[in-house]
Amino acid sequence: MARSPFTLVAAVTAALPGAEVVGARALTSDGDGRFDSAVATLADGRELVIRVAEDDAAALELAEEALALRALTAGAREMLPFRAPTHVGETRVGEARAQVTDLMPGFQIDAPLIPAGPGAAVSIGETIAAVHALPESVVRAAGLAMHDATTVRTEVQQMIDRAAATGRVPGRLTTRWRDAAADDDLWRFETTVVLGGMQAQSFLFEDDPDAGPRVIGVLGWRGLAVGDPAEDLGWLSGAPEASADVHDAYTAASTRAIDDALRVRARLHAELGFARWLVHGAELRRPEIVEDAAALLESLSDGLRNDDLRVVATYTGGVDSALDVLDQVPETVAASVDTSMQTDAYRPEDLVWHTDAGDEDADAAEDENAAAEDSSADRPSWEEPTQDLTGAARLAEADIDSPETTASDAAGEPTAVRHGDGEHADADQGKTEHSDESEHSDMDSAEEAQRAARAALQRWTNSGSE
Repeated sequence: MARSPFTLVAAVTAALPGAEVVGARALTSDGDGRFDSAVATLADGRELVIRVAEDDAAALELAEEALALRALTAGAREMLPFRAPTHVGETRVGEARAQVTDLMPGFQIDAPLIPAGPGAAVSIGETIAAVHALPESVVRAAGLAMHDATTVRTEVQQMIDRAAATGRVPGRLTTRWRDAAADDDLWRFETTVVLGGMQAQSFLFEDDPDAGPRVIGVLGWRGLAVGDPAEDLGWLSGAPEASADVHDAYTAASTRAIDDALRVRARLHAELGFARWLVHGAELRRPEIVEDAAALLESLSDGLRNDDLRVVATYTGGVDSALDVLDQVPETVAASVDTSMQTDAYRPEDLVWHTDAGDEDADAAEDENAAAEDSSADRPSWEEPTQDLTGAARLAEADIDSPETTASDAAGEPTAVRHGDGEHADADQGKTEHSDESEHSDMDSAEEAQRAARAALQRWTNSGSE
């Protein structure tokens, strides 16, 4: 039976000796049925919250939160751009455990109602990033849980097995989760300080006339630990409008390396929330909880369109709810490899094209080169050689328009490979010979330019020495 606010606030003096309570009222938020809560007003104007656990599980949560709030030293709180509750004291109401904290101002927004764009979504992302930026020493010094990536993965696998052992998890979900747990790419992440049980109701807002709602306080610190940052983003499955903006703001505010698998793991943690609820009901032997969790898992399974959780660069993140899942990313098709030479960082004269023209063509080409060298000896050194670029243009045009592709012969040099029947062989051979003539012309021009430059340099050096 729920206790009255007056009964609850009377216990505040036991947790805070010397306090003078002058008023009491019911706490209208943060009530989930597992706690009796009330607000006590003190003579000095302060307002305190007292919560009394209804069962052993709730009492354990109060103890965990008290430990976590004590871990937030003054130095740690200075690093946060928002307020966190202050632990005032503990007491008992009858046989039940009670905790007293200060009252946090602000209003809350249900997950489905968090709007996209600047304001609440961006502020939430920045707030989560600020929590994750806390030094791990805050957790370590308080003796709280420290989980590395391997530990997180192991705990996920164990939860999947425990849920599957109840016989109430749809087969496609079990397969989906086990495949995700077995994917090494999903579990390469940098651990951070996390709250673990973060939800939309964890954030307290105030309305800024210019920027819109912004986070001024965060509740729910009982899960303070070092672990997977994706655990604090799983609740975004229930915030379809804001999910993308929260993720983007979080990434922009984070000082850590980008985690490509963050959204996928967040999705997995959100789905496993129902598995935890199922296991919780089974362990307590509460059929109503088991049936509720089983129904939720069936709805989740029916809403899935694909059976795997994969790390993909185009993952958009977010689902309408854990029961109404967004479409999975479609199968990506590997882009075809273009082996054409799409670069201007090569010289056509460096390309040697072997054809079937025979040794006679090669000998003829050598004779043409020799003749060109002889003629260049009589060229005045100050005459600028004219380079014929038509050969290179034709080569580029042939590379684009012709149906030929390039391959490599045994010597590792480019070799023309023809596709087609025998009736085109002569035409192809003619084109190759024409390309050889143009190429040799270009090579001759380039060599002449080099010889002229060397000759001019030699004369300049000789004249300078005289």
